[in-house]
Amino acid sequence: MSVIDEVVRHFGRLPGVGPKTATRLVHHLMKSPPEEGRRLARSILALVERIRPCSTCGNFSESERCAICSDPERDRSVICVVETAVDVRSIDGSGQFRGLYHVLGGRLSPLDGVGPEDLRVDELVQRIRGSEGEVREVILATNPSVEGEATAVYLEELVRSIGPRVTRLARGIPVGSDLEYVDHSTLAEALSGRREM
Repeated sequence: MSVIDEVVRHFGRLPGVGPKTATRLVHHLMKSPPEEGRRLARSILALVERIRPCSTCGNFSESERCAICSDPERDRSVICVVETAVDVRSIDGSGQFRGLYHVLGGRLSPLDGVGPEDLRVDELVQRIRGSEGEVREVILATNPSVEGEATAVYLEELVRSIGPRVTRLARGIPVGSDLEYVDHSTLAEALSGRREM
């Protein structure tokens, strides 16, 4: 396999990148000055070597605790539970939420063999219990898919038994979409219109 084919194959494994797009990306890099490709390679290497999950919330971070968990200005009484770290970027980009986050690392999917033990559910429970009553609300911001809804229902019962108020994002988000692709104004409306579970 040639170097070109190998790079096309690697780019083609990225989400949303098909064979044609992967080929265009590789050809763009080949036509660009060599330093552009080197900068990209260094950035990818730094990403792989320096980024890790935040020890508190599971968001991507260059340090043990992410910038959001380390920010003393954030509202520590509210935790927004999301499926992936990409969802943190989407919601935080709306500018409407100033609380903390908890990244589950996926969603319940019995058909795929994903149960509560495969997600960061225990860590969420420990965070809430360890806050000694400081956490007063947990927003369930799972995707509006069958698996996302099942995850929210499971978490609602679990969190409610510990004590905090449980809310869900309002229905401004289309069913079947991922938070990653929802525009900021729709996310802002969904956050402000969240409801009691």
